[in-house]
This record gives sequence, C-alpha cells and structure tokens, in this order.
Amino acid sequence: MPKINGNEIRPGNVLEHNGGLWAAVKVDHVKPGKGGAFAQVEMRNLRNGSKLNERFRSADKVERVRLEQKDQQFLYEENGKLVFMDTETYEQIELPADLLGERRPFLQDGMTITVEFHESEALHASLPQKVTCKIVETEPVVKGQTAANSFKPAILDNGVKVMVPPFVGVDEDIIVNTETMEYAERA
Repeated sequence: MPKINGNEIRPGNVLEHNGGLWAAVKVDHVKPGKGGAFAQVEMRNLRNGSKLNERFRSADKVERVRLEQKDQQFLYEENGKLVFMDTETYEQIELPADLLGERRPFLQDGMTITVEFHESEALHASLPQKVTCKIVETEPVVKGQTAANSFKPAILDNGVKVMVPPFVGVDEDIIVNTETMEYAERA
C-alpha cells in the first residue's frame, strides 16, 4: 500500500491508522504562528462508524488504502441480509441490510449499486444518486397556493416521507436524490 505524507490527506481518502480503516471526512490544514504546520483530520471508521480527530504533521507517513469498487445488482432480501450479484462474474454475495443505513428504503429490485471492497470485505455501498419513486399519499393541490418555496409532505411507495412542491399529486412518479433524501424533479 502506498504511504503518503500527512499534508497530502484529502477528504474521501481511506487510511489505515491504529489498526483500522478510516475515511477522511474533513481535513483542515493549520499553520500556527509557532511550530510546524499540520493537518487536522476528522475520520470515520469504515467498520463501526466511530469518529476520530487526529493531527498529522507533514513529516508523518500514513498508509493510503485503495478500495476496489464493483457494481452489484440487487436480487432479494433474506433474514436481514441483502443478496447481490456481481454484474461481471455473476457471483452472489450477502451483505448486512444496515450497510446502506437510512437509504435502505430506496433500494429497488434489480437496481445496480456500487460496493467498495477491501480484501473481499464489503465496507461501503452507495446507491445511484437519483431514484424514481411513486407518491402514495399527499395533500391535494390547492388553487392559488403557488408561493415561492412552499412544499408539502408526501409519503412515497417505500414509506419514506419527503417534501414535494404543491403541484405534485398522488400516483405521480418523482425523482429523489438519495444523498440528500429530497425531491429533485418530476419523472
């Protein structure tokens, strides 16, 4: 694995530190008036989600880990496990359902997601940025209620509540941004 200097750490880098795998979430480069410059790095553990703040001087060496990304197609869920198939080798793998966290309801049958592996261990999974969902419940459209930035609550077919513009009604397909979990546009 390549070693990088402490001042080369960027947000999104995966580092091996204190025997664990950590993703750099936030990096601040500090140049104090007295003493040497350092990088203040906020990191999140990829295995258990714990957070850590660490200082790295430019002379410090850290191991940068490259994660292997593979496209996996969602097949079905069984006993709290999500079953995926590698789109190239057709190999099937089981991943814990909590790997997707609060974005789990947006996973649809046949959807292709990107799974990041480190030595055959799945560490992170990401859904496509935009997903199409159907509205099953929302308030009816009220004529004349077109004030700027007015939104109303709606419940999607997967049970998630989102805020939608007043012109969107029941049984309409909308596109939801899975990163922000907000309405993006009509489908």
